[in-house]
Amino acid sequence: MANRDRTGRPPLVLIANDQEWSARSLESILAPNGYSVIRAFTGEQALERARTAQPDLIILDAQMPDMHGFDVCRALRADPHFGATTPVVITTSGPSGRTQRLEAYRAGAWEFLGQPLDGEALLLKLRTFIQSKVEVDALRDESLLDQATGLYNMRGLARRAREIGSEAYRRHDALACVVFAAEAEGGAAAPLADDDAERVTAQVGLMFRQSGRASDAIGRLADGEFAIIAPATAADGVERLVERFGRTVEAMPVPLEDGERRLRLRAGYCAVPDFAQASVDAVEILLRATTALRDLRSTGEHARVRAFTPALN
Repeated sequence: MANRDRTGRPPLVLIANDQEWSARSLESILAPNGYSVIRAFTGEQALERARTAQPDLIILDAQMPDMHGFDVCRALRADPHFGATTPVVITTSGPSGRTQRLEAYRAGAWEFLGQPLDGEALLLKLRTFIQSKVEVDALRDESLLDQATGLYNMRGLARRAREIGSEAYRRHDALACVVFAAEAEGGAAAPLADDDAERVTAQVGLMFRQSGRASDAIGRLADGEFAIIAPATAADGVERLVERFGRTVEAMPVPLEDGERRLRLRAGYCAVPDFAQASVDAVEILLRATTALRDLRSTGEHARVRAFTPALN
């Protein structure tokens, strides 16, 4: 049976499919197994109902009458009003080879399935997906996650910093904290309108969720500012990490009110080679990384990254 949320209600699934037989087939699998179902028949209707109903999971058909399912998925992932951690499954009656599967994953889908569907396998996957969402929602309810991006907020980052720091202490591992700022063309001296800042935050947050390592704790500090607590990462690893994320962000322009603009990613960091020998705790390392970034942005330099340097007395 389906995993229920903390209120005890059954999970809500949005099925977006204009083919009646296919949608009814899915509903006949889901309803007897504890899922509530709502329907959408076009891509635009799917977007509208996803925003208003906030379903626990979405199953999209790739061949929608007005727009491709991949485009619907991209639009949902870029929408700050849609749950960033909501699983999306895309199904297709057409080609379901490796190329299409990779494109679905790039669009933000959790799974891409061809017809005919294996009902038992589908239910097992959905149960895992829903359980993940339930646990994430529980964290959000405890105010550890940022609602706009699905990443940790400052409180969540502080908790994870202590947990990761404790493990690094026992292992005598390196530990780094990196704080990033995403700036639109024009730099920090050209602040963005609120709607534009939301778009930048949503797009960059999505990139961090998709590209970060499973071992890292990734969070949002403010509009356009993000942090990574990276275990087993020394200064040379930070430089590579910043370069990799920088190339990814700068390759994806963002549609803003005054037209499409590119972003630039800058970073400040603090790294220690052996956390057990460090004179500061993990939260202080995070604060030092934030200081390094603010110093970099205030100088007007064009460098991408700066390490924290203690002030001289």
